[in-house]
Amino acid sequence: MAQNIWKTAGFALIAYVLIMVFAVPMGPGLLELRETGENTNEVVLGSNALEYHLTGFGTHWSEDPEQLQVILRSKKNLALLNVIEVLDDTHARIGLSLPYSLPSKSWDVLINHPIDGTLLLENGLFLSDRFVDESIVLPKVSIVEAEPNLPFHFPYQPSILETIRNLMLHVPMWFTMFVLMGIAFVASIRQLATPKAIAEDEKAEAAVKVGLLFGLLGLTTGSVWARFTWGAWWVDDPQLNGALVTVLVYSGYMVLRNSLESERLRARLSAVYNLFAFIILVILLMVLPRFSESLHPGKGGNPGFNSYDLDSALRAAFYPAVLGWILIGIWMYRINLRFTRLNKQLR
Repeated sequence: MAQNIWKTAGFALIAYVLIMVFAVPMGPGLLELRETGENTNEVVLGSNALEYHLTGFGTHWSEDPEQLQVILRSKKNLALLNVIEVLDDTHARIGLSLPYSLPSKSWDVLINHPIDGTLLLENGLFLSDRFVDESIVLPKVSIVEAEPNLPFHFPYQPSILETIRNLMLHVPMWFTMFVLMGIAFVASIRQLATPKAIAEDEKAEAAVKVGLLFGLLGLTTGSVWARFTWGAWWVDDPQLNGALVTVLVYSGYMVLRNSLESERLRARLSAVYNLFAFIILVILLMVLPRFSESLHPGKGGNPGFNSYDLDSALRAAFYPAVLGWILIGIWMYRINLRFTRLNKQLR
């Protein structure tokens, strides 16, 4: 009965998460404002207006093209650009008419749209051919931020885009591994406290086996994510390297167990090894990455998902994913423990 509870609850949560992952759309964002090299035949303050190509992501510009506003911002200076033509939902032709002397060369790009709301592309435009004169004040532009009118969606992140859905697969693998290795850690402490009892050693072995599986899944999903976001299957990142070392350390635990024939000696030495392995896991995955430069969110000064983009939509999928995978991991651990004990009885 208990086995069915763990299994049913876990698979029900994961089924809900997978529906969310594949059904919920992404929110809108801005990808780039790129010069096309063509003139728009307008002349403003002696400067020929250039044509730019604005590219969005998940936007809805063609649904109300006349309401699309494109704005440049540098500190307190604002400049409203001319929308020449909306090509489709995510592409538009923009006319840029600015004087040669400006208070800055680097500008943020903003858009206002009644469906997408106000979107921002930081440092989206750099005018290398202009002169900087901070005393220049551009004509005042009155801009009112638009509230989005969108259905339930996941947040847009420039460097992650659609791959943010992998958050519900990759991160819960490590949460589940932590829980399973924590179970093994407690079992090893009890084993050392009562060396004649072998039951706790069996629990530690079963938990580490399943925990290693989730660790390998975490490495695999992380490597795939890195390929799409960082451009390589593996990068020199302390979080990635620490995760690999942790999996190797626990693999050494299994090698140690298989190299000892005495049951009591194996239980005692494995318990000692397991205590140090768990400490290494905590140091490599939770402590060191926070004090070193890392590409991972929440490490080395890089803000974490929970501080800047883990909004209500992601929480609605992420938290059930963590709980669901943990429940499945515990169910697999209990199945493995029963198998281990039955295997010993049949010997």
